[in-house]
Amino acid sequence: MTPISPGCGALLEAMRHTNPLVQCITNDVSMNIAANVLLSAGASPAMVSAEEEAGEFARIASAVTINIGTLWAGGVPGMKAAAKAASETGKPWVLDPVAHYATGFRRAVVVELLDLEPTVIRGNASEIMTLAGIEARGRGVDSGDSSSSAETSALSLARQQNCVVAVTGEIDFVTDGNRSVRIEGGSLLMPKVTALGCALTCLVGAFAGALPENPFEASVAALAMFAVSGEQAGLTARGPGSFQPLFLDALSVIDGARIDAEARITAA
Repeated sequence: MTPISPGCGALLEAMRHTNPLVQCITNDVSMNIAANVLLSAGASPAMVSAEEEAGEFARIASAVTINIGTLWAGGVPGMKAAAKAASETGKPWVLDPVAHYATGFRRAVVVELLDLEPTVIRGNASEIMTLAGIEARGRGVDSGDSSSSAETSALSLARQQNCVVAVTGEIDFVTDGNRSVRIEGGSLLMPKVTALGCALTCLVGAFAGALPENPFEASVAALAMFAVSGEQAGLTARGPGSFQPLFLDALSVIDGARIDAEARITAA
């Protein structure tokens, strides 16, 4: 294990002490679980996405997260307004480019959002590979590629965009183009519960909002918290139905000492 400085446990305690307000512009499927994940972890969610207020709200939020899962034309102006306001005010914002390769509409919107300089891009292997210009095997929202196969693409994308890139999958990979780590953990039940990846994007936003000067460390800490909590919930869950509430419970009770003791983080 390679320690992150400061340690992930200290970053968790800092996030909870800050109780960051996270503006979550996310898809219709994920709103409930994303909000519950943030509340359980110690952050404050706000599902504010309308064009008329998204930009204004971003200026008072600690961080913004944008997920294009259930993309529609009427929602794009709010996404762009929030991202623009976050960039102008120095607030971190996280992009989740869900299935951006699936249609021309999605591809065009993601190009516009990338121009607004996300602080962190969080996606599965196929999403990250195609963003970097590499052919991938994604099908709809599902990745057809392993996270290890996306590491080179993640490095390239991080350098191109000057941001942190987090690839999530069986082993997570986080890089800022210079430093890189792998994070193991979680549960095989996690992909069977809808929108947990989307909720993770919001949790990355929470840590980044509390630690705006350290988006790499913030992203690693968020993924480590998810991995350790998921592993704990999976020990007693009987299936995806029982996993979800156990996972929320695990997020709520995990502390810094446990993350430091159980997170499996290695330098890449």
